[in-house]
Amino acid sequence: MPSLPAAVLRDPAALAEGLDQHGACLLLGFPDASATLALRGALRLLQADGHLRAAEVGRGRSHQLRIAIRGDDTRWMDADSGTAATAYLAALCNLRVAMNRRLFLGMEEEEAHFACYPAGASYHRHRDQFQDSDTRVLSMVSYLNDDWLPEHGGALRLYLPQGTIDVLPHAGTSVAFLSGIEHEVLPATRERLSVAAWLRKRAG
Repeated sequence: MPSLPAAVLRDPAALAEGLDQHGACLLLGFPDASATLALRGALRLLQADGHLRAAEVGRGRSHQLRIAIRGDDTRWMDADSGTAATAYLAALCNLRVAMNRRLFLGMEEEEAHFACYPAGASYHRHRDQFQDSDTRVLSMVSYLNDDWLPEHGGALRLYLPQGTIDVLPHAGTSVAFLSGIEHEVLPATRERLSVAAWLRKRAG
């Protein structure tokens, strides 16, 4: 199985090179340990207060709840999501600007949501770009679980031209990939916590 290139947040040139050459790249140490702890705490609080909702697939007329396809519970990040979410969105904004400078992707906004996959839940093979829209340009998943072991499963499987790659959801790691790339989330034996994010062009 091929492997992904890796970069760190302070080296956007390496991230841009990985995306340009492979379509995907690991971002190590992001979020850092304190940010991961804060984001996990924010997610747990939203979960305890009943603010997570079963995620849906599609949009417009095809927008529907289909647990057989997608089994995570989510909550969009906004001004009411707390300081950890605000800091995460600010980091995404900086990353968007850095990738635009190097790859000329025309991205103008960012969005993200918390995601909780119960044990056994998955998300079938799909693309993040909708059939009628290419506004999502770059996708990112940031992992929040500590002490994740290979036997727990729950990998993000990327279907890249060079082959299939599985990324385990280790805390303090993110994976960035072009939003047109097919991918799926494999089921895990334990609850899986993450943040899913997209850097977007504005709709025309």
